[in-house]
Amino acid sequence: MQTTQQNNEARTAIEGGFAWDAQDAYLFDIDGTLLRSRDRVHMDSLPATVREVMGIEVSLEGVSLAGNTDTSILREACALAGVPPEVLEPQMAAILEGMCANVAVRRHELQPILMPGVEETLKYLASRGATLGVATGNLEMIGWIKVERAGLREWFRFGGFSDQFPVRSDLIGNAAKKARELAGAHASICVVGDTPRDIDAAHANGLPVIAVATGHFSFDELLEYKPEACATTLADLLHATRGTT
Repeated sequence: MQTTQQNNEARTAIEGGFAWDAQDAYLFDIDGTLLRSRDRVHMDSLPATVREVMGIEVSLEGVSLAGNTDTSILREACALAGVPPEVLEPQMAAILEGMCANVAVRRHELQPILMPGVEETLKYLASRGATLGVATGNLEMIGWIKVERAGLREWFRFGGFSDQFPVRSDLIGNAAKKARELAGAHASICVVGDTPRDIDAAHANGLPVIAVATGHFSFDELLEYKPEACATTLADLLHATRGTT
């Protein structure tokens, strides 16, 4: 049975028996879940680096970005530009390295905005003994730079990234493995994300998921993918939980 609460625009839905705040470890997506960027530093790094490395113009227009991974986005953008895989693949490592260097140089231009309730939720879960990590489609250097610029680095002990895992379910699986190395072989692990891809990737690994409607998908759209918990924001989820305890 699902427990649903609604107060004006704040909505939460939690599957019966799922204690969202009692898991041993959590894997947080970054973009749309922890923060949003008011800049284009990350987005611009891909076409700029492809141009530098290969002398080819590519665009992110037509590429689905929400819940996607940097490595997959790169391949899709190049495919749309007519770049065959046999031309791209030998240059992949150089392009990914160049993207990281591009963002690192421009890190002072990053303008992250924290999503509602993020700091409070991280503090709350940490106080309950949870091991916190990130699991994101970002490349590792880029992901950590964003987290640092947002002032959140102190909360996270590990991460899963797309450098070696273009498929989101694979990077979630890798992050879950790291979580169990820290929290115990039988640790309960929960994914926190803002897209249907986050939900599908969590479930593909047999993990529960908290979905938050702080990205491009609404509460109702996310609920259709049957996350174990769904909320308009982490602040609303935290408020609903504290209001019933």
